[in-house]
Amino acid sequence: MARRARNRRDPGALASAAPPSPFIRRRLPFFDVLGEEEIARLEDQVDWILQEVGIDFRDDPDALRLWKEAGADVRECRVRAPADWIRDLCAKAPREFTQLARNPARSVTIGGANQVFAPIYGAPFVRDLEGGRRYGDLAALEKLVKLAYMHPNLHHTGLVIVEPCDVPVSHRHLDMLYLHMTCSDKPHLGAITEMSRAQDSVDMAEILHGKEVMDANCVIMGNVNTNSPLLVDKVVTQSIRTYCGRGQGIIVVPFILSGAMGPVSTAASVTQAMAEAMICCAYAQLIRPGAPFVLGNFLSSMSLKSGAPTFGMPEPVISNYAIGQMARRAGLPLRCGGSLTASKIEDAQAAYESADSMHSTMLAGANYVLHAAGWLEGGLCTGFEKLVMDADRLGGYQKVLGEGLAVDDESLARDAYGEVRPGGHFLGCAHTMRHYAGAFYEPALSDSENVESWEEGGGKDMRMRAFERWNAMLERYEPPALDEAKVEELQDYVARRKREIPEAWY
Repeated sequence: MARRARNRRDPGALASAAPPSPFIRRRLPFFDVLGEEEIARLEDQVDWILQEVGIDFRDDPDALRLWKEAGADVRECRVRAPADWIRDLCAKAPREFTQLARNPARSVTIGGANQVFAPIYGAPFVRDLEGGRRYGDLAALEKLVKLAYMHPNLHHTGLVIVEPCDVPVSHRHLDMLYLHMTCSDKPHLGAITEMSRAQDSVDMAEILHGKEVMDANCVIMGNVNTNSPLLVDKVVTQSIRTYCGRGQGIIVVPFILSGAMGPVSTAASVTQAMAEAMICCAYAQLIRPGAPFVLGNFLSSMSLKSGAPTFGMPEPVISNYAIGQMARRAGLPLRCGGSLTASKIEDAQAAYESADSMHSTMLAGANYVLHAAGWLEGGLCTGFEKLVMDADRLGGYQKVLGEGLAVDDESLARDAYGEVRPGGHFLGCAHTMRHYAGAFYEPALSDSENVESWEEGGGKDMRMRAFERWNAMLERYEPPALDEAKVEELQDYVARRKREIPEAWY
């Protein structure tokens, strides 16, 4: 006869033994893999790219004018500069800074020994067990924003958790921002794809937080990619001017597939990423010294037979470690990694690749981790089940990073040895009773019961348990409180801008 599980977990429950932290204050040491000689050679290569090779700044005369006035060597659109000067400019950016959430208790500190997890960004498709794979829409995005808000292991809601493809491209940034600002009170990102959209993001953030708060704090950031190899286009420079010019943050991420946008060499691609990101940081500091900046790295290997990107492979794993070490030496917060996979569904491939990608991200010390949950299909698809499955595992990483191994008197448990006789057990001793509620991390989606109990509960695999969990979470969702006057002002702004901006679907 099947034995009944003593405690069958509510799939929508979010309670844990300890209250969730708004971000991770890391206690675990960083995993530095490079020796001094190796670091020196890599940094020499970065300096060589900055000084001798140079980086193009295209389609933005204002950016080239600023570089010339500052003293860089500018020929046509190629910018070269002394590496020491670029590093001195980068040193003006803060080693760590706080992005203020509209609920101050959810504000995050980025940089230093802190780590922040955010969901996938930019996928045009969405997938779940009931609806299958389909284009993203505004309804799906709203659900995903609510899930990211509700999950304690996601500290930040990003922005484009999925593209709302049922809204004109020229308008959708307004709807995305409105959802993040009203359905969640966690920090989020702003739009970057066109200068006016970045400006809308900054303007709406000022409505939400107020001018005085925004004048004194970073309340929004943009996340933008260089056009690797060695090209910074106007999307990057105009985003930097819009966000950093207002005292807000910018994340600049070279997106390099080794063998395509960088040499077929991890070392060369890492140095290229550093050079591209550092020159953008220097540009941000020319715009506004002290502007918050996050150095990004998205380096992936690829199949040289098909050209398809690959994830969770050893080359990107080692690049995470190397870029983490180099970013700390440069004094800049780092964004890299995530729960990345090329798999189409939440299968064994997805689990292995995501775990390898995320584990190296954790050890490397990435301060801001976009794509920490929900990534499928090389970033083309957001999985509802994948989102909560990944976030479930993030809680384990959070315990490793934030707690490490305690070695105080209570942890050494000498009183327990005095109470328990040889050959006995510790299950009922006083030390166990003091700590049983939070002694071990219990992932909500893992089933550790016996097979009879599992079969009695329907024999559900993790995908089905995840499906039930996110649906149960949404049933419990309650919007965070927001002053009605601010809601109306945001609605008025969105409506006005939609009237002003012609509809465009590309």
